[in-house]
Amino acid sequence: EGLIEFYDSFKDMFEFFCKNTTIHGTIRLVCSDSNRMKTAFWTLLLLASFGMLYWQFALMFSQYWAYPVVLTMSMHSEPKMFPAITICNLDPYRFELVSEHLVQLDRMAEESITFLYGINTSASLFHMNEKNIHVKDLSSIGNLSRSSFKLSQNFSLLRMSDHTNRSGKKHSSVGFRLCNATGGNCFYKTYASGMDAILEWYRFHYMNIMSQLPVIINISDHEEQIEDMVYSCQYDGEPCRPSDYVHFHHPVFGSCYTFNSKGTDPFWTATKPGIPYGLSLILRAEQKDHIPLLSTVAGVKVMIHNHNQTPFLEHEGFDIRPGIATTIGIQQDEVNRLGGNYGKCTTNGDDVNVKLLYNNSYTLQACLHSCFQHIMVRKCGCGYYYYPLPPGAEYCNYNKQPAWGHCFYQLYNRLRNHHLNCFDQCPKPCRESLYKVSAGTAKWPSAKSQAWVRQALRHQNGYNSTSNRNDIAKVTIFYQQLNYQSVNESPLLSENLLLSSMGSQWSLWFGSSVLSVVEMFELLIDTLVLSLLFCYQRLRSKKT
Repeated sequence: EGLIEFYDSFKDMFEFFCKNTTIHGTIRLVCSDSNRMKTAFWTLLLLASFGMLYWQFALMFSQYWAYPVVLTMSMHSEPKMFPAITICNLDPYRFELVSEHLVQLDRMAEESITFLYGINTSASLFHMNEKNIHVKDLSSIGNLSRSSFKLSQNFSLLRMSDHTNRSGKKHSSVGFRLCNATGGNCFYKTYASGMDAILEWYRFHYMNIMSQLPVIINISDHEEQIEDMVYSCQYDGEPCRPSDYVHFHHPVFGSCYTFNSKGTDPFWTATKPGIPYGLSLILRAEQKDHIPLLSTVAGVKVMIHNHNQTPFLEHEGFDIRPGIATTIGIQQDEVNRLGGNYGKCTTNGDDVNVKLLYNNSYTLQACLHSCFQHIMVRKCGCGYYYYPLPPGAEYCNYNKQPAWGHCFYQLYNRLRNHHLNCFDQCPKPCRESLYKVSAGTAKWPSAKSQAWVRQALRHQNGYNSTSNRNDIAKVTIFYQQLNYQSVNESPLLSENLLLSSMGSQWSLWFGSSVLSVVEMFELLIDTLVLSLLFCYQRLRSKKT
């Protein structure tokens, strides 16, 4: 009895609650009990207020459980590490082991171009006497691949029937035919541009030829040095060092060098913005045309990317034109995502279901390529040549897998149309740096300075060129400013904001506080206890 206040009836308990509670409007239910119309009005008004309150609560919780985010931007200014820079000479090697097959492919391409357009390109396009690249440690393979591999004649280039476009003009498409293993399901890989069709057809055969090479090729001992491509390299006014770059070979973009790939050397710390404090390169920008149909571009491919990141040159980067001085200003942005319930992202890729095939840090492109390669090996029985292989797999070769092209192009179309689950399995990084690029160009060297610039390069770098066209280029990459913009995700409705909004709604509809909620709980407990007591009394009265 000292803990619980007893009432004679539910009516007494309700009257006490209405007269003493801090909830506004309840006292009107007691004071106007003699006027039934007022009592009914206030009863309906209180019930409507309760309904509106809990409807607002439902909206708040539905918004909270949707986990929306708001973007906040902040500016920072501090010394930071210069990004990684990858340059490629757009001139892939013609490896000696597969040189005979490449010559055959060049002849097939010449015949196809002659058939399609009636143009004889043997003198102007293909150079059968180009020097082949001999790579060490391949002598044990010998002529095995040369004798076993044969170029297929089943993928000839064809001109499709003319069709009329919207403007009424007739256009024909060019492509080649691909079939499955049984030959019952075929389609034409066609292009509106004959040039695009020839390049894709050439690359398709090229991948089959290059699959004969070992998966890992050691080009570190190759006679080509960085001096053959980079005549001058300076960063922040200081000459670059041999430890500042790593060399690798890309099957399409040729010999490539990445400067500041790790991002750990204090030498590459950017302390000042501006052209004099950036990376300045003088490059050889003329193709030797080892394999001319892999690319129709002459110049140098440049890509700016994060450290410890695989450069996907086929998706990003830009070309530097010969005979031009290009200045590239970069501006860094940082993006920080919340992850968890607020969106899919990964910190380092460890929680991603796709096993990465690249040895560098996690990126969305690396995950997508790895995912596609795993599906390719599972569905087609072999791997796409431009991507790394999973353990135990081999690259596609139409001598062994005649239908791999049909399988690959269908899978790739599904990936491009987001019909594969790779985009669901590969989240974006929770933290990434993005680089905005702005470029300016000017003719270089000028007509009056051309003679002495070339003469200086001859004496200093062994530059030797009898070409009448420009075959050198200058590129300068620099920070426009050391300020960088940080874009951060934060919850639109946090727990504190949710409680504050609930309190505001409670005060709006009832003019009360948290203690008023406690009073309502007290009323419920008193009602429960009084009900138990009345039930107990009835049971005792029945027994007696």
